[in-house]
Amino acid sequence: MAVADDRSLLAPAPERPPRLSWLGLAGFGLVLALLAVALVQARQFSLLRQAVELGDDYVVLMVYQTEIEHLRLRQQWRQAADDRAPLDEGALQLRYDIWVSHVELLQGERARRLIDADEGYQRTLRDAQDFIQAADRALGVAPQTPLDRAFLAAMLPALEALSAPMHELSLGASHRVAEQQALRALTVREQNQLGLALTLFLSVLTLAFAYTALRQLRQLRERRVVLEDLASNLRIARREAESASAAKSAFLANMSHEIRTPFHGLMGMLSLLRETGLTPRQIDYLRTATESADHLLAILNDILDMSQLESGRVALAVAPVDLRVLLRDVEALMRPQANAKPLALHIDADPGVPERILADATRVKQILFNLLSNAIKFTEHGAVVLDVRTRDGADGATEIAFEVTDTGVGMDESTMAHLFSRFAQGDNSRSRRHGGTGLGLEISRSLARLMGGDITARSRPGEGSCFTFRMPVQLPEPTAARQADSARSGIPQARPLQVLVAEDHPVNRHYMAALLETLGHDAHFSVNGEDAVQALRERRYDVVLMDLHMPVLDGEAATRAIRALPDAGRSTVPIVALTADAFAETRERCLVAGMNDFLAKPVSPQKLAATLRRLFGTGTPEATPALGAQPLRAPAWGHSPALVDEAALAMALQVMSSDKLGALLQAFMDQGPDTVHRLRAAVRDAQPLELRTHAHAAKGAALNLGLAGLAATAEALQEGAAHLPAHEIALLVQRYEDLLPVTRAALHDLGVLRAAAPRAVTG
Repeated sequence: MAVADDRSLLAPAPERPPRLSWLGLAGFGLVLALLAVALVQARQFSLLRQAVELGDDYVVLMVYQTEIEHLRLRQQWRQAADDRAPLDEGALQLRYDIWVSHVELLQGERARRLIDADEGYQRTLRDAQDFIQAADRALGVAPQTPLDRAFLAAMLPALEALSAPMHELSLGASHRVAEQQALRALTVREQNQLGLALTLFLSVLTLAFAYTALRQLRQLRERRVVLEDLASNLRIARREAESASAAKSAFLANMSHEIRTPFHGLMGMLSLLRETGLTPRQIDYLRTATESADHLLAILNDILDMSQLESGRVALAVAPVDLRVLLRDVEALMRPQANAKPLALHIDADPGVPERILADATRVKQILFNLLSNAIKFTEHGAVVLDVRTRDGADGATEIAFEVTDTGVGMDESTMAHLFSRFAQGDNSRSRRHGGTGLGLEISRSLARLMGGDITARSRPGEGSCFTFRMPVQLPEPTAARQADSARSGIPQARPLQVLVAEDHPVNRHYMAALLETLGHDAHFSVNGEDAVQALRERRYDVVLMDLHMPVLDGEAATRAIRALPDAGRSTVPIVALTADAFAETRERCLVAGMNDFLAKPVSPQKLAATLRRLFGTGTPEATPALGAQPLRAPAWGHSPALVDEAALAMALQVMSSDKLGALLQAFMDQGPDTVHRLRAAVRDAQPLELRTHAHAAKGAALNLGLAGLAATAEALQEGAAHLPAHEIALLVQRYEDLLPVTRAALHDLGVLRAAAPRAVTG
């Protein structure tokens, strides 16, 4: 018996027949209500569509406007036929053309459907067409008889005879629309009745559902006790999260202001300084400052967007890096800060440190900039030293250690305890005196750990501090050419590259040919993306320099087509973007399309050589000045410094002789009227895409040749093509045309454009 009882306990309980609860009834009623609503809505849609199909009120306005224009034409015709008044042919022609266009509109399908039932509709249109056919002999596109008072007097009776039929046609259309309005009123009345019935039904259903919901509340009271504790905990957590979010928002706002205010001033001053006459040493200083500002611009968004580090969305752009060049860049930026105190700045790399490593150069610079900046900031006298060494890591792998040592004030143990805490600063009094956000070290440590390394610190008050940034060593794989060269001579040898340049502008093609010739490479050209893809099908190239804006097939589409080639050797060729749009979005689009790197116009020999070295190693030739290059002559008159960028001209003279540069400038200036014509045609035909294309091509060539004023105007045209009013675009085109002779005079004055006959530049 006991066993039987146990089995009965283990047996499943018999299923209870389902009961139809009040909530189930309410749900079933809701389903019925939804079905009813669907039927009513379908009926409403049918009625509304019927009303819309009958709603041709605009045809009445069209007929009425035709009658009005007939009366205006008749009045103008009478004045023209009157010998006592002067004959205004232009006004008569305008009135006639307007009335003819309205008559043509009455012959449309919509107008016929509305008023074709009127017996006089076709007769009136035939009479109007007969008059138009007769009047076209003097007022048509190809007049056969002169427009004189005799002709006007002869045609006036026929014109006046149309007054009554036109008025009858207008009345007929009005009557037809009145019938439609009556039908529409009936439709609206039916809709109101349906709406009232639906509202009443939904009200009853809502009351039933409310009653059911009140019954359910009694069951929910039991659960409320359990949920109250959870709600209390959630309220506490929410208050803490809101406080943290408010602190973070305030911090980001303050930091954004602190960074962007001096950054905008820095960029503005560099821009103004670039337009002044500079010595070669000053140009070199300005280049270093500009590159540093560009570096700051590249990392500013990542610093301000802390969510990227919190969610792990920061990705490293690992590439071969020349470590000595990176250290020289860091020293060039930090030395002015050290000299301002003054402090001694020493940067030393052990001979055992590799020449080239795989790393994210921007992130490594960011960490070193932060550590050195902090060291200089909190050191009043003495020295700041950056030592670079290799050492064995904890797991036995080789690491690179960047050790920043200063002779500053140092830190105590309590300060060291929260040194790497987010939003915390070592000493509030000193932080207020020296500035800063309290975030730099935390970001630096996060980036170092993202690289597989870390940052540690040691310090004692009054004895200075030492920060060590370490990261694992990753060496780049040597290319086949570098391996062969090393096997023969033990050192990398320079080799010329076969470079395919896809560029549609002839001036830019000649500029790139001179630039690549100076670097010792062989240049091959395609005038559009489709030709570039075909050229790669026919032979192999070492690298492709791809302009983004080209006819037939643009740079992004051409890159995708190249990446889809069946030959792996051709589809994986390195592709470098060439564009005058130096924006982060453009760079991201290029990388998504499959490009390897990005060069902004104007392209300098140094930038192109550095890009090729990144792709092919140190075995590529360096930039050397062109034979016959001559310095710029000082201007003899005070033209605006914004017309010509003398630094860009000096850069162009590094890759070509002054005669060749003069020929390119002469060709560009000779093409100026044709460029203006194409821009005006795009404005006239309302073709913003064509306008952007022509403006972008002109901007790129002008930037390469140092024509700053023309480049700035072309850039304004390119950016405003889609949203500026037509009159403002026309003013910009006029400004471009006005700048052509002024720029030509400035180039003559600088001695780079001579009065001799220009040499033709062909594509």
